[in-house]
Order: sequence, then C-alpha cells, then structure tokens
Amino acid sequence: MARRDPHSGIRWHWTTPRAQDILRRRSLPEILAFYRHLNQLPQEELGTLLGYSTSYISRVETGSRTITDIGALRHIAERLGLPPHVFGITDDADGDHHAMIQFGESVLRLAEIARQAGQAAAAVDELWPLVARLEARAADGHTDTDVLRLLARARVGLGVALGHVLPEERLATAARWTGKGVAIARRLDDRALHAHALRHHGNELRKAGLHHAALERLGRARDLSHTPDDRAAAVILLARAAGTAGATTVFDEAVAESRHLLDTVSVTPLFSEFTLHEVQLRGLAATGRVPGAAELLERAPVPGFQTSPQWRIISAITAGQILLRRGDQDAAGEQMRAALHGAELHRLPHQVQRVIRASSGLPDVREQAQGTLTRLRADIAA
Repeated sequence: MARRDPHSGIRWHWTTPRAQDILRRRSLPEILAFYRHLNQLPQEELGTLLGYSTSYISRVETGSRTITDIGALRHIAERLGLPPHVFGITDDADGDHHAMIQFGESVLRLAEIARQAGQAAAAVDELWPLVARLEARAADGHTDTDVLRLLARARVGLGVALGHVLPEERLATAARWTGKGVAIARRLDDRALHAHALRHHGNELRKAGLHHAALERLGRARDLSHTPDDRAAAVILLARAAGTAGATTVFDEAVAESRHLLDTVSVTPLFSEFTLHEVQLRGLAATGRVPGAAELLERAPVPGFQTSPQWRIISAITAGQILLRRGDQDAAGEQMRAALHGAELHRLPHQVQRVIRASSGLPDVREQAQGTLTRLRADIAA
C-alpha cells in the first residue's frame, strides 16, 4: 500500500477522534507512535524527519527519554504539522492562534448580520479574506479542529453570501463553496456542523438547479439535526427544494412538519410563519395546485421584525406570480415592481432574473427588470 504524503494538503489525520484523544493527553510518545503508524514510517525515517537518531526516537516512544526543551518541542510540532500549544507551549505564536480564532468568529458574526440585513455584498467582502487566511493556515499545517471548524463555517458562509449576489448562471460557484465547507465538516466528527453545512449546501444546489442533489443533502441535514431549531431550518429548506423539484409528497410532508414545528421552535429569519407561507405558496404553484396557492395568498401573514429584506423580496415575486396566473395584472405588477426596487437596492441579481421569467405578461415590468439586471451585472463586473 502506498504511503501517504504527510505534507500534502490539509492534514486530516490530526482531526480524527483517535488523534484528538491523543493530542488532548499531550503525550509525545503516543503522538510519535500515532504519526508513524498513520504514515507507515519506521523509527529510522521518523528520526530523519525530526533530526534525531533511531535509538533516540525509540527511547522517546518508550518513555525512557523525556523532551522538555521548548525549542525542541516547537521543532517537533512544526515537523509533524501541529500547533505548539499541543505540547503546552504558550507563547506569542499560541497567542496568535487564539487571536485568529477570536477574529474569525467575529468576522463570521458580522458577515451573518450583514447578510441578514440585506447587505450580502458586504458579507462577501468580509469573508473572502478570512477564508483565504484560514486556508493558508491549514495548508501550512495548522489543522487543529478549531481552525478547521472555523474554515468550514467560513466556506459555507461565503457560499451563502455569494448565492445572494451572483446571477443565476454563476450560482454553481456558491454551491462549490458550500460544498467545500461540507467536505471539511463531514470529517470532523461534529454532527451539528455537518448538518449546518449540508443544509446550506443543499439550498445552494437548489438555486443552481441541481434538484436531486439538493433534496438528498437537505434530507441528510434534517436527519442529522440534533435540535428542533436545526431540524426546522432543514425542513423548511427541504420543502422549498421539493416544491421546486415538483416532488409533491416530499413537499407536503415537509410543509406539514414545518407547520407543526412553528409552535415549538424559535422564530428566525429563515423559519417563521411568513417564510413558511412563501415556501408553501410557491410549492403549491410549482406542483400544479394554483387554485390552492391563490386561496393561500389571501391569508398572507404580516412579516415580522426578524423577516429579512431578501425574504420580503422573494415573497413579493412569488405573490406577483400567483396574482398574474389569477389574471390580476395590476396587483401583480405592483408586487413585481416592489420586488425589483428591493432587489436592486440589495444587489440580488437572481431575484431580478426571477422577475424577468415571471413577467412575460407584463412588458413594462419585464423591460424595467432587464434594465435593473444590466446595472447589477455591471456592478458585479466592476
């Protein structure tokens, strides 16, 4: 069997549960033995890697020789792709590590606030440099689970933000970023993070038109969810994807579960009576039940204080589509124009593209939407 290259890409071997148990004990003999076993290295080759003799490595592994010199421990950590604090070294480098984690958490919080406030472009501006910095650290061997968890969340957050600001023909880019977040999350033995990443990846796959893959990811996210709040977030997105895909049974079941969860979970920008109404409205129309959608439209809830600008815009377009199919062109045009104003203000080109597709019977609205899309494309290219 071919040996793995210990210095290629992200060093996943330090993220496994067994490796994390060994690292928590800070036992140098165990760490060296684990590294040799994983990379199929004899003591002689490990000695060459670290600059020690075979007999010295043997004595360290058996515990008959203890290394306490900080410089030597730092050297070993660097060669094995470990942060110095694994060996209890708390100096400026370790402080930099903790500062990086705190900084990254702050950026993620600010980016999420910006996105929910309708400023997804600002969220992208915050997240790009964070992702680049974390990926550089991971490539250099800084593969603590806290760094990798942060990187997974940053990749997912970047993908979600890009999914707001990119036009439809480029939404695969957003899905690729959320997928890169899933690639890390699934290897970290962190069920909540894995569900979070799958949830957002599934939603971006839906937007990119990959309906079967979206349903699969969102179904897994639902099944992995530990808390009612996480399950609600997955189920409403599953309902949304099922409606788009025309999967009537999955859609109806997900809507019913979402309705049940409304009484037990916290209201969020994603999960509320308002957002569920929009998801159900669009799904009914997409699964061929326009009369039911028209009836539901008359019972539209008032958006709450947590309703994001994006959801208000999405809802206005959906309402316009139903009104147009009902023959009420004036009311439909009013909804579409309101959506266009919001989509341009918040730089949401794919929502403008939804208006273009939906407004074939409203030539004035369609012309306005095409002009709006041209301006947004110019902004993206600038």
